[in-house]
Amino acid sequence: MTDLLIRNLRPMGASACDMLIRDGRIVRTGTELSADGADIEDAGGAIAIPGLVEAHTHLDKTVMGMGWYENTVGADLQAMIDNERAERRRLGIDPARQSMRHALALVGNGTTHIRTHVDIDTDHGLAGLEGVLETREALRGIVDIEIVAFPQSGLTVRPGTAALLDEALAQGADLVGGLDPCGIDRDPKGHLDTIFGLADKHGKGIDIHLHEPGALGAFSMELILDRTRALGMKGRVAISHAFCLGMPDWQRTEALIAALAEEDVAILTTGAPSREVPAVKRILAAGLRMGAGCDGVLDTWNPWNRPDMLDRARIVAQRNNLRSDADVIAALHVCTAGGAAVMGVTDYGLGPGSVADLALLPGTTLAEAVATGGPVALTVKAGRVTGRNGRPLREAA
Repeated sequence: MTDLLIRNLRPMGASACDMLIRDGRIVRTGTELSADGADIEDAGGAIAIPGLVEAHTHLDKTVMGMGWYENTVGADLQAMIDNERAERRRLGIDPARQSMRHALALVGNGTTHIRTHVDIDTDHGLAGLEGVLETREALRGIVDIEIVAFPQSGLTVRPGTAALLDEALAQGADLVGGLDPCGIDRDPKGHLDTIFGLADKHGKGIDIHLHEPGALGAFSMELILDRTRALGMKGRVAISHAFCLGMPDWQRTEALIAALAEEDVAILTTGAPSREVPAVKRILAAGLRMGAGCDGVLDTWNPWNRPDMLDRARIVAQRNNLRSDADVIAALHVCTAGGAAVMGVTDYGLGPGSVADLALLPGTTLAEAVATGGPVALTVKAGRVTGRNGRPLREAA
């Protein structure tokens, strides 16, 4: 493993210094450091942050590089699910090729860790998982990819899906996913019993998409909490989107947040501009782990999102009305250390002994870096330069 000396960087916007990296870990920072035989990079005064963490995306869905996709179904959730399942075959979406394109675009934009949900359904079986597993192996040492086996089309409404999820977990998926147990399956008990049963069987964690709003979402969340307690899964469950936590009934929401904190259930947000979302400051103040993600990028669902977690920090800040520099930095925290905590990333940070996962950002302050949005000058993964000027060094097919 090559040693690396980065000159003239500013850790978290502090004064300029040098950083010495050996065997993939930060050895020390200081002025006028030297290291015989090390590769040398000049950061030019860029701000160094720990690598950005994409904690909620769908690598297997993108049509990136396949031309413009004309969306004819609009914003109805069930229509979008059914349309995507059909369009995968018509468009010839290759999960290995497309996940590689998506993941490398994230790398170029400073990402060092990804949690991706991969569709498992009775039409396409484990094809999505197999493709993303191929990408994960090919990008080992460039980006870490964590996979959630995700029943996008429903679970109890599509017999055979549970067996496929079971097989996906046996073949290498890291977590089991779920989706709107009331709104999609209309069987919250059956849906959650199956998901928690599979997690218990395989000793793996859970990450559930919960789009359900208001009181319906709160009801599903309470059922998730019940099972988390019953199975002793404290700290091993995450809820993505959690739109119900943005409902106006603050007394109900406050009670839910307290219960989530007691069971250490993590929250993953996309800062969706079209929906009520969990309030970042309230979630963090309660001590919950909170990460963020770009969700689907350039897919059959929407044309808006970018594979760019610095841009996502800006969106999260705007959606939460975060304006002061300190609050904007909190949005960046959700897209870095917050996501790392949700994913259980160890030795994360910029201190001596930390794994040398870095992103170098332009700007005079962290808040300015979020507001202006890059491009990321340098991405470093375990001491290896993997991206430069917003682009990955490895080419995608």
